[in-house]
Amino acid sequence: MKTGIPTLDIAFVLNGVRVSATVEPRELLIDVLREKFELSGTKRSCDIGVCGACTVLIDGLPASSCSMIAADVDGREVLTIEGLGTPQGLDPIQQAFVAHGALQCGFCTPGMVLAVKGLLALNASPTEDEIRHFLRGNLCRCTGYVKIIEAVVDLAQRKHLG
Repeated sequence: MKTGIPTLDIAFVLNGVRVSATVEPRELLIDVLREKFELSGTKRSCDIGVCGACTVLIDGLPASSCSMIAADVDGREVLTIEGLGTPQGLDPIQQAFVAHGALQCGFCTPGMVLAVKGLLALNASPTEDEIRHFLRGNLCRCTGYVKIIEAVVDLAQRKHLG
């Protein structure tokens, strides 16, 4: 269907694989991930970049995909929750979340796990206060954060980041 809106061709690394897509200049990254690449682990919630449900890693740093223009990832690396772990085993962060019961409904979990991955890449030994500060942009209605913090503290103490 021709809309009269110009398009852009972008290429980037998505979960370790070089991909390309044709996008509209105003198209959001979350929509490209969910609709063009069928990666539904990135959750849509607030649509203004304050809840963290849509968190992905771009060049290793957490970003809100609901407020990022897809064309801005051209030439970059994007990691979604589907890019962590393998069919044979979970990523150590995912393992720690399971071991500590750091998830309940699971809606915020993908964004929370990716935010933790970004934090631990920047600071392999964060204090509890640093963890809380870093995760302030990821909201969870179910867990109360205690078990999430415990999982990250355990990972940091074990230095088992995968």
